[in-house]
Amino acid sequence: MADEPRLPQKRYFRQRAHVNVFNDMKFDYPERPSTQDWAPYYPAYFRANGAEADGAGEDGKRPLSEGTVVEAKRGPGCEAPEAPEAPNALKEEPNNLARVEFADIGCGYGGLLVALSPLYPNTLMVGMEIRTKLVRYLQKRIEALRAFQHGLLDQRSSRSVEWVDVRSKLDLEISALHTSSEAVDEPDNGETTRLVPGHYENIASMRINCQKYLPNFFAKSQLSKIFVLFADPHFKRRKHKARIVTQTLLAEYAYVLKEGGIFYMITDVRDLYEWNVKHLDAFPLF
Repeated sequence: MADEPRLPQKRYFRQRAHVNVFNDMKFDYPERPSTQDWAPYYPAYFRANGAEADGAGEDGKRPLSEGTVVEAKRGPGCEAPEAPEAPNALKEEPNNLARVEFADIGCGYGGLLVALSPLYPNTLMVGMEIRTKLVRYLQKRIEALRAFQHGLLDQRSSRSVEWVDVRSKLDLEISALHTSSEAVDEPDNGETTRLVPGHYENIASMRINCQKYLPNFFAKSQLSKIFVLFADPHFKRRKHKARIVTQTLLAEYAYVLKEGGIFYMITDVRDLYEWNVKHLDAFPLF
């Protein structure tokens, strides 16, 4: 009998918050976006190099409209997805049918990805983090959530399995934020007893220094959303060059964001907020 999946515990994956992004650290990164192998991160959408799979292209990429995994993603509150039109940069590679569209830069323990996954079940999202232990924690968390979901799918024939209505759940959470004066103590660790659209197959984490290698992973106009939440403020003036929003990095964000894409940022540091707004307002493409 297979072991019951278990969510990882944060206390075993603690790591100091500050990392020098200019250090010469070793990272695995592709020469260009078309050579990135996404199969280890999204096994439901890509097959490993050299493996055979029905309905997959020569490069192993699966179209979002095919496969029983995708069909199982339509739960309550989740409408059938419309096939998006590929940007010009992606049309040059006709086999690139599934692609990452959301990037969470500095994803930490992955709370945002886990929350967004059922809301956008047919959108691939990646969390990019420089701290090794946090990447390892999030990937183990995702693998455990997928295992819980697969177990529930296997039990559907023998017992009644409940689906989460993700839109109703979101409405309740938003309502609680406006009506409750106290912060929610219990974090949303993901669904382990109810099925959710997507089954967490559309999220992944990777260790990467986005301030150096972002264009190696994403083609021009590939992303529709970039999230930068509670970034390191780097208070000292000599450290400002390490901030996640600079003129140079904004050029790279504009390159990988499609027209009409959104750059989200949240911070609880006023100085960093004013810095970000100043640079975004001064940059012509934002």
